[in-house]
Amino acid sequence: MALLLVGASHAPAQAPAPTPPRLDVGGEVRPFFEAFRNEEWGDTGVRDDRYGLLRLMVRADAHVSDRLRVKVELKSGLIGGREGPARVPDEDQLDLHQAFADVRLGRGWAVIVGRQELAYGSSRLVAVREGPNVRQSFDGVRLAWASAGWQVDAFWTRPVETDPGVFDDGTNDARGLWGVYAVRHRNRGRSGVDAYYLGARRRIAGYEQGRGRERRHSVGTRWWRRPGPGALDYNFEGVWQGGSFGAGRIRAWTVASDTGYTFGADGLVRAGLRADVTSGDADPRDPDLQTFNAMYPKGAYFGLIAPTGPSNHRDVHPQVTARIGPRIEATLDWLVLWRHSLRDGLYDIPGALLRAGATSDTRFVGHQPGLEVTVDLAPRTTATFNVATFVPGPFLRDTGHARHIGYFASWVTYRF
Repeated sequence: MALLLVGASHAPAQAPAPTPPRLDVGGEVRPFFEAFRNEEWGDTGVRDDRYGLLRLMVRADAHVSDRLRVKVELKSGLIGGREGPARVPDEDQLDLHQAFADVRLGRGWAVIVGRQELAYGSSRLVAVREGPNVRQSFDGVRLAWASAGWQVDAFWTRPVETDPGVFDDGTNDARGLWGVYAVRHRNRGRSGVDAYYLGARRRIAGYEQGRGRERRHSVGTRWWRRPGPGALDYNFEGVWQGGSFGAGRIRAWTVASDTGYTFGADGLVRAGLRADVTSGDADPRDPDLQTFNAMYPKGAYFGLIAPTGPSNHRDVHPQVTARIGPRIEATLDWLVLWRHSLRDGLYDIPGALLRAGATSDTRFVGHQPGLEVTVDLAPRTTATFNVATFVPGPFLRDTGHARHIGYFASWVTYRF
């Protein structure tokens, strides 16, 4: 909602009246129920786990003038009843999520300074971590330029830690993220091309090869077309990574695709296929590293059930989304997952090692069917239900617990 603070004064006839200051206030409430059977294939030691989460966010966005905007956003992430081990994005009792000043410099230029969210492209590498209870933000500075058909960001940031207490989320000085991201829009924004450079550092990074200081440089491009009635859509992305890890060099890569078709003039059904590959380490005894690092990807990369992330993997992921009447949308999907390199292990979404690969010469990790249904309850309120299972393959059976994962979640999202 918007609150008008000051009435506009009468300007001279030869000059347009300045935009009056205004304050936009909004937020989000999201109660979330989650249930696991054999989370992480039984590695957590808890057979059945059921618990509740609650996300609360409130923001004040002050448009002080045509050239200055100030935004402050608070967050609260609460959890109760969980028996399994703590997960970082679950709990943050109360903290500052965003606090920045956006200064318009003219001719399409702006500088944004402070704590802010970053999200680029299809959120494969830099995202707000939607899905988990607590979103991700960054401290730093961003220089933005926009014109007809172009949008370019240059930024230098460090991630914000997620700590469970009250106003204890500091800047993570052990990590850094910087880069330049450019988007060329075509067909009135219905398609486009992205090109980018992203730099990242970690004081201590861990892979199956070992632990060490990491500095990684990613150069990538994305070609995309949005879904539309009776039309083909696509999202192709390729990334090459170089840099250093410990005493060795980094040489990693990924190729990702998401292709679909929306049937009919009403656009009620879309069928799509995702297929992705990320490189893995060729030899853990060699100091050079070939494991791809997705840095800050979207939180539910392969779905809410999946503990696995986009490192050393191959996947094929068909899905069908259907609009059922004016208020219901359902998505049926089936993920099939393999390791890419047999000399490297399986990693989670943040990039930590889940299972070492040295004791297995099998590639197939498993498959994961799932169904998600979203119901529009009101203009600002939705209810979502998600059910899925993960069926383990030979690699998981070779390397530890390999129980079927069962998953159910339901949540209501109200935004104001």
